[in-house]
Amino acid sequence: MSVTRLIWRLRTAVYVLAGRLRRSADRGDIPGWVLVTLMSAVLAVAIIASFKGPMLSALNRAINSIK
Repeated sequence: MSVTRLIWRLRTAVYVLAGRLRRSADRGDIPGWVLVTLMSAVLAVAIIASFKGPMLSALNRAINSIK
């Protein structure tokens, strides 16, 4: 599964979850915080997945330069 497809599926799941939580009026601002937290996690996963190779390469070069 590509990263783009994964992001779209996670985004859809977040919107569905936020919609379900929003239906209950006594929950306050929890749906907004849930949405922000989940979208931040999705963004972090997408960034890490996209730049995994260059990040590992840079880390290995940094560690090898210390030795």
